[in-house]
Amino acid sequence: MSLSQWSEKILQLLSRMNNFYSPGSCRASCFRFEINGAQVGWIPPQVAPLLSRFPDVFSPPQGSAVSLRPSLDSHGRRSEAVDAVLQTLRQEGIFSCLKGWRDEKYSVMSKFSEPPLMSMERSATSLFGVKRSGVHINGYTVSDGGEVSMWLARRSSTKQTYPGLLDNVAAGGLAAGLDIKQTAIKECEEEACIPAAIAEKARPVSTVSYTYEDEDGVFPESQYVFDLELPVGFKPKVGDGEVQEFYLLPMDKVKELLATEDFKPNCAMVVLDFLIRHSLIDPDTEPCYQEFGAGLHQTLD
Repeated sequence: MSLSQWSEKILQLLSRMNNFYSPGSCRASCFRFEINGAQVGWIPPQVAPLLSRFPDVFSPPQGSAVSLRPSLDSHGRRSEAVDAVLQTLRQEGIFSCLKGWRDEKYSVMSKFSEPPLMSMERSATSLFGVKRSGVHINGYTVSDGGEVSMWLARRSSTKQTYPGLLDNVAAGGLAAGLDIKQTAIKECEEEACIPAAIAEKARPVSTVSYTYEDEDGVFPESQYVFDLELPVGFKPKVGDGEVQEFYLLPMDKVKELLATEDFKPNCAMVVLDFLIRHSLIDPDTEPCYQEFGAGLHQTLD
């Protein structure tokens, strides 16, 4: 594959993962999801009309915004009321995303630095366009000669999402109540059997942010990225069953794989960020260098 072909494939990936900002997306017809006047998400047009069935929870749309009732004045009340709505919608089988119910809560907030206003079932967050955060770890090795290789995971064929695709050595969603570094260490231990004594050396280095839409709703996501240099000779092992195999590959091969359909899309973005930060993509030879940076770091509305 030529450099221009590779670059075009990467631009297509970034465009797909930021399609909420593209002309023709549902953004113009979405309703802002607000709590106490603060926007916390985007409600797709196919979801908003159904919420009128629950007037004790959601106020009627006003100025292209849907809000929770002011009487739901605490984290617990909001979380409980919305969860009851979601359980009803789940039983009715209206939305396919709720068939993948996780029993895992994500925090709902306007900004990550602010206290959460409520919690929401993970599988339902796309119905409200709620910001989702995760943690991704780039596990890599450096030989005595300075050559960099990267450990990649092959996702289990039974995963609910993106089964069988390539992934970072460890990654996971940021569940309510857990901090970022704690999640990174937990995912390393659970998915790749990387001992805490090694995982603790992971360095926070970047974020990768994007918003896409698909048939399940709107996905504004920000991934907290860690780099973890693993000892030469160390081999991750399959832990909790979310991964079927690990591979140690030279970076030229990893770069080549980014332009295929074999990678989970957001994990490909995390690896692209690694390539840029480690000067494995050269701005003097990569004509789309600036576009790559812009596509990796979109501001979430």
